Amino acid sequence: MNYTKAPSPSVLSPAALHYLSTNQPFYYSPRAHLFDWCPDHLFALAIPVIAYWVSSTFFHILDISEWKWLDKYRIHESSEVKSRNLVTRAEVIRAVLLQQVVQTAIGFFWMEQKSSGMLVDHVGNMLQLEPTLAGVLARTLGDKMGARVLDRDGAQLLYATYWWAIPVAKLIFGMFIIDTWQYFLHRAMHVNRWLYKQFHSVHHRLYVPYAFGALYNHPLEGLVLDTIGTGIAELLSGMTTREAMVLFLVSSLKTVDDHCGYSLPFDPLQLLTSNNADYHDIHHQVIGIKSNFAQPFFVHWDAILGTRMTRKDIEDRRMSQK
Repeated sequence: MNYTKAPSPSVLSPAALHYLSTNQPFYYSPRAHLFDWCPDHLFALAIPVIAYWVSSTFFHILDISEWKWLDKYRIHESSEVKSRNLVTRAEVIRAVLLQQVVQTAIGFFWMEQKSSGMLVDHVGNMLQLEPTLAGVLARTLGDKMGARVLDRDGAQLLYATYWWAIPVAKLIFGMFIIDTWQYFLHRAMHVNRWLYKQFHSVHHRLYVPYAFGALYNHPLEGLVLDTIGTGIAELLSGMTTREAMVLFLVSSLKTVDDHCGYSLPFDPLQLLTSNNADYHDIHHQVIGIKSNFAQPFFVHWDAILGTRMTRKDIEDRRMSQK
């Protein structure tokens, strides 16, 4: 692998440069494309579709099972799904497939074919971070101590920053963009009666949500809320193609999980954030339809803007009405 010349001469030792060139994280693949038969930028479009149907099929299997141990984790009884929803499962599947066809077609033109794996000069990219790292160390530790830390641990710090801190920061920022986009558009579609009647009321035909109904929307709402919003997040966060794959994967899994109808104690997506299936289920009920607009990751916009509702809030409201 060739080194890219840093903006200023590197102070790293040959041993440090060797460390950077010979160590990669477990998730790294040197392949130009993860699969020979599919370029990465096209595979990125398939990932959310595959994740959606695999995860929703898993929850559907739970739905149709007669496992008694699951009963305590169900948010609603199975009979409620059949009796209270205003749309058939066949209609839901057709609508979801339409949205996924549209998002894939748009993504075909949106996603750029970027270099990946061994085609990227990762060492050169890390060395370009060296002046910034040196400046941060000097400002926080002082010139002498900062220089000593850079000399002793510079390679490890550059490695951790490049392979872990920056990708994680991009992912969190992308999630924040998606949450912001969806919160304000979602809330607008509840505040504006015309928008609700013409578009968002379609999704609320699922009074009792279930997994593969997560993307049951009016086609235009699905385009604006989900497809365009995620595309903007990918663009603004400056993700590589493989980083975008992770964002698309997590977004799809989280969306399905939020509509799965279960409060599962072993579900990692429900443990990481309080914006989970139970939280979103409140929004689908009459009492909470003007609350819990935040989706799919965090609840900060609901908390900041006073639209958050919990089960305790519902119980307190009902008690006050007695």
